[in-house]
This record gives sequence, C-alpha cells and structure tokens, in this order.
Amino acid sequence: MENPSESVSPPSAFTKLLVGAGLASPTENLEFTRLTGGVSSDIWLAESKTAKVCIKRALSKLKVPGDWFAPVERNAFEVAWMETAWRIAPGCCPRVVAHDPETGSFAMEYLDSDTYPVWKSELRDGNVDPVFAAVTGNTLATIHAGTTGSDALAEAFSTDAIFHSIRLEPYLEATAAKHEDVAAELMDLSRVTAAQKRCLVHGDVSPKNILVSAAGPKFLDAECAWYGDPAFDVAFCLNHMLLKCLWVPEFSAGYLACFDSLRRGYFQTLSGDDERERRTAALLPGLLLGRIDGKSPVEYITDEAVRDLVREFAIDFLRNPPPDLSTIRGAWQNHLALGGA
Repeated sequence: MENPSESVSPPSAFTKLLVGAGLASPTENLEFTRLTGGVSSDIWLAESKTAKVCIKRALSKLKVPGDWFAPVERNAFEVAWMETAWRIAPGCCPRVVAHDPETGSFAMEYLDSDTYPVWKSELRDGNVDPVFAAVTGNTLATIHAGTTGSDALAEAFSTDAIFHSIRLEPYLEATAAKHEDVAAELMDLSRVTAAQKRCLVHGDVSPKNILVSAAGPKFLDAECAWYGDPAFDVAFCLNHMLLKCLWVPEFSAGYLACFDSLRRGYFQTLSGDDERERRTAALLPGLLLGRIDGKSPVEYITDEAVRDLVREFAIDFLRNPPPDLSTIRGAWQNHLALGGA
C-alpha cells in the first residue's frame, strides 16, 4: 500500500483503479486534476475517454496544524455508507463506481460545482434557502430511520475506534483538556454519545459536505460513518447554522431560519422522539466550543472577542443543558444581540 500522505501528483494506484473498473483502457493517457477539499483526504478529478470521476484517498495524518491521525480504513466505511444511504434515499450522495480497499481509494461520479454548488458557499453568499434546509433534515432522518435497529449494519459499521479518533476526541475530549471548568461535562457528552447504538450515522454533516441540487441534498465525505448516535449528525449540522451567524452577520436571520427548518424537517420525520432532541440539544454547546478550542476550529472565526462570545455561551449551556433545540436557538439569537455581533 502506498504511503497515504498528501500527494503532489496522482498515485499510480488511481490509474489501476480506473482500469480495473473498466473506466479506462490500460494504454490511454489519463488526465488528473487535483481538487480542493477537506483536511482528511487526497481528492482528484480523473478523466478518461469514457469517464469523468472523482477519486478520493484517505490520509493517515489530517491536514491541520496539530497532530491529528486517523485510520485510513475509514475509506471503506465511507463507501459502505454511500452505498447504504443510496439504497434508502436514492440520489442522496454521489454514486460509487469503483473501490480499492488496499490503497484506501475509491471513485465516484463527478458532480460539477456549476450545477451542484457546495451549500457552505451558498450560505456564505446569502443564498439562504430554508426549504432546502428542511429537505436536508428530512433526508437525514430518512437515512437514520431506514437503518435503525439493524444488527447487520451495527456489525458492519462497528467503527467505534475510528469515530472516537476523528469525532469525539478532537471535538469534545481535546476541548475538555483546555477547559477544566467544564471538562467533566464534555467528557460525559463523549461517553454518552459513544454508548448510543441506534442507527447509521454519517458523522460529518456539515454544509461544506453537502451539495445543493433541485432534488435535494447530496451528502459527501462519510469517512466518519458509524453505527451509533443520530443526535450527533443533527447537532453537527445545526451547529454550523449557529456559527454562520458570526461569519456573515447580515445573513443571520436566514441562518437561524435554516436552523429552524432543518430541525423541523428532521424531527417531523421522526415525530415523538423527544429524547433524541434532548441529546441533540445537549451536544450543541459542546460542539460549539469544540469548533473554537478543539482540534478543528472553524477557519472564519478568528477575532478573539468573537471567540470569547462563543465560549461564554457554550460554557453556560454545558453547565445548564437546554431542554430542547428551540431553547438554545432563541438564547443564541439573544446572545448575539447582547454581544453586538
């Protein structure tokens, strides 16, 4: 297996992957273009005479300032999540066309950004659509509901160690090490979340990992796939709706409307699950603080006074967990007004 470090040129394994899948002939010259992406993978656009696909390979060391390592076998679980989710909600992600577990690489259909813009970019530019947020919540709930109580999936996605290394430890436990005053609360959130074995979880439901289409969301980057707590997916995405209010404050009303719509779209599909909403609401302040002082802070909040604004809010709710999502949403709106954001 090739060393899964950041590549400056496409690995030879990519050509083998495409030829093996019948997407290219052994003799043709393939065209590769490196794509920008997240911190955890090497991503390329590959073009042959008959195919145009995106190839992704997991990195062992993530592209962040500190030491953050993760098992490369998570690539296989990402493929399995995409194939499982597609069966439950067809079209909810790119279609997988080839996979090589040995090199931690897979190819999926390429979705052009002109047709399928990244939701994060749309939100940044003020193209705020609460209806799309509602459909996103509904689609996520459909995947969760369709995988609930499956012993087969629980066994196939028993990725507790991976999920801990790339979600719970960097977002909650690393943050606890920096905040002794709420360390017990953060560690408890990590333990409670890890103990839930409910359904198939994506693990990185962020606007940067969702493409916008007329038919609904297309989820990307399921490297954190895990059979566990669905509240993590919901809280992870809603967290971004709150933080975006500090990124482009003039669109705050729209971001909060998306928060409301996504929450309704999700919980209306799974009506009556008040306990899941309580877990989601309890996780939110931990994730808020984690995106300031954890291993993967949001890149758009750099002013220390604004960071302190988030810290103050999150710490207060870690000490006094909100009973539901509406409580934390309303308090966030009031907090921003008081803080002058």
